[in-house]
Amino acid sequence: MLVTDPGALPVAAEVLRTELRAVDLTCSRFRPDSELTRVNLAAGAPTTVSEHFADALQAALRAARITDGAVDPTVGGAVIALGYDRTFASVRPDDARPVPVGRPAPGWQRISWNPRTRRLRLPPHTRLDLGATAKARTADRAVHQAAAATGCGVLVGLGGDLAAAGPTPEGGWRIALADDHAQSVTEPGPAVALTGGALATSGIRVRAWRRGGRTLHHIVDPATGEPAPPVWRTVTVSAATCVDANTASTAAVVLGERAVHWLRSTGLPSRLVGLDGTVVRLGGWPPDSPAPSPIPIRTLRPTDEWRSLGAPRQ
Repeated sequence: MLVTDPGALPVAAEVLRTELRAVDLTCSRFRPDSELTRVNLAAGAPTTVSEHFADALQAALRAARITDGAVDPTVGGAVIALGYDRTFASVRPDDARPVPVGRPAPGWQRISWNPRTRRLRLPPHTRLDLGATAKARTADRAVHQAAAATGCGVLVGLGGDLAAAGPTPEGGWRIALADDHAQSVTEPGPAVALTGGALATSGIRVRAWRRGGRTLHHIVDPATGEPAPPVWRTVTVSAATCVDANTASTAAVVLGERAVHWLRSTGLPSRLVGLDGTVVRLGGWPPDSPAPSPIPIRTLRPTDEWRSLGAPRQ
């Protein structure tokens, strides 16, 4: 977390910690006492969820709808079958076991959900994974609450998900671009200036492991239950909200070669890096330069509901 007023950092940081504790208790796949674990164990039977879980589920279902299922919360079983069944630091880096045959995700359309009563019923044997939206939603919630509580500019970065709110520092928030957000920057590379909204990066290099002689990664294609074909090393998207930015960047990795046409139709500023390092810039994304250039902040009218993203799945 960064703030424009150093004196506001304790208040802003506490807002962030509160949001992180809440999302961990609600949406973690790795806690036996999380609400998500309870919901998955109850698959096939109706259950009532909390308001926090309901909001997270709504975000996940919206992501599935506007990407025509490219981002689908019912991939939990496939992710676990591939070996990502514990926090990533504990995943075996080289597993000799064979990779199980992939199966399509059950499908978000089969979820029975009543937002008014917060009654949920998953199809039998279905496991939800809210990872594609819950972290980004937490960045959005934390940054706006922290900016409101402090009255200063705030930037929250949760892994590859960044969101900004409040007054922007002169020149914008300087963001360096890399394949791995945790790596130290040893030499000048491409950078951008974030003046508001959000920025999200999805990639296949950091959360990757080997199993049965294959290199696997954590972004699963719901249509196959397999890791998305390796077309893009990373995809970075800017949008008005971090949820929309991460939804678009994740969907682009899943769509592979169709991602350029798909992202171009949205108008969202995007930067795609191929396996060979080739860079594709869309939607007004600035040229690569160590001197940060502002990214346009774009959104779509609510009535559009990302209709232009509905590229047909094959």
